[in-house]
Order: sequence, then C-alpha cells, then structure tokens
Amino acid sequence: MASAPLNRNRASLLHKVRYALGNPAKVVPHLRRSVRDLGLRLRHRDHVAYYRAVMASDTARDPRAAVGSRNEERWLELGRMQFDYLLDHGLAPGHRLLEIGCGNLRAGWRFIDHLDAGGYYGIDISPDILISAKETLARRGLQDKLPHLTLVRDLTFDFLPEGRFDVVHAHSVFSHSPPEVIDECLAHVGRVLAPGGFFDFTFDRTEGAEHHVLREDFYYRTETLVALAEKHGLHARFMDDWEKLPHGQSKIRVTVPAPA
Repeated sequence: MASAPLNRNRASLLHKVRYALGNPAKVVPHLRRSVRDLGLRLRHRDHVAYYRAVMASDTARDPRAAVGSRNEERWLELGRMQFDYLLDHGLAPGHRLLEIGCGNLRAGWRFIDHLDAGGYYGIDISPDILISAKETLARRGLQDKLPHLTLVRDLTFDFLPEGRFDVVHAHSVFSHSPPEVIDECLAHVGRVLAPGGFFDFTFDRTEGAEHHVLREDFYYRTETLVALAEKHGLHARFMDDWEKLPHGQSKIRVTVPAPA
C-alpha cells in the first residue's frame, strides 16, 4: 500500500538530515547519485534526454534495479502484481495493450504471454532497457507472440493509430516525470484508446507540497493529476483497490467519457 506519511517532503533539508542520521549507510550512495545526476543534467537539459542517460547508467549496472527491483524475486513479484491487477479488471487475450515505459518487460512478458499474438505494444525512451527487454522476451520463449517494442522520445503517440488500444498501462513512469511530460501524455492518450478502453498509471502520491528529488523522483497530489486529465476532456478516478496491494505508489484510471 502507499507509503506514509503522505505529507512528507523528501526534498526538504530537514528530511534529508533526518534520513541521513537514520540511514548512514545510504549517505555515500546518495552523494554519488547526486554527483552523477548533476553531470547528466548539465549535459542534457531536456528531461527525456536526461532520463534516458539515467537509464543507460542504471541499466549498465543492473537492468532489474534500473526498473526499481532490488532483486529477481522482487522483479517477478512486482510484475505479477501488475498483471494480476489488470487481469482482475478484465484484461482478455483478445485485447490490445500499450505499455508506456515497458522497461525490461517486468510485467510485459506476462502481458505478452496472456495476449493474442501482436496484442502487446511496449514503448520506452531508453534503448538500453529495450535491449534488456528483448533478452527477457527470448529468455521466456515468447518470440511467436510477435510483440512490438519501440523506442520513443515523447508521449504524443503520433505513430500509433486512433482507437487502437483497449488498455494503456504506465507503471512507475509518472513518478519520474515532470508536469509537462504528464500533460503531453494526457493530451494525446485519449486518441489511441479504443471505445470503452482505459489508461492506468501509477504515481508517487503526496498530500503535502508537491516536490521532486534530483529531477528523478516526482511527488504529486491526486487532485493535480485528476485536474490535468480533465483539462484534456478525460475522466480520472483514484483506484482505491490498488492501495491494498504491497506497492509504494498510487494509481489513477483515465477514461474517455462517452458522447452525450
């Protein structure tokens, strides 16, 4: 379930001092990450280019850690959690699914296995993690399912057909995205959703001040993201049942309202 307390500001000096005192072993790794990120930000002023460089660095060390899994067991557990949730919400073999930020197919390989051939489309901004995704695909023996794995540099979906996908899924993407990236996605996702389809995304939730840590981890209020969706004519609702699961992020579902 979502982390508490939800009003914590991880960017504040007070929080950093308290965290350092309580977790001394993590101080040096955090300083290394800060130095690395400063160098990357100086070389890549655009957020997508910057985060692509972050993923290249993280993937070189460990593809599982690059998508937020500390080991193989947790990688499998988080993928299964995402898959089971969508299965419980009606994901059928004949559906078409677009996964934004598919990573190394932590959940994707289960979606690919479940869906009919050609029913899965995964996109990511990182060429390095997509190479790892292809390795996952081959390791799981899913070549005959003919999934699409595509490198992108934005979330306009301009190369995808209108009304194509029954489900659009983005796990731990908006938690690493500034407002303009989320706004771009919400401005265009409605076009590629099939009638009756939905877009699920997770985010790091705060009930205090919205903030970020090193431009990598972003914390949003629920009402901010709901308002962004509504600005683009979409309906958004907080998914209470996701909160019961052992994961630190929250989830919102976006749909296109039916014509009057």
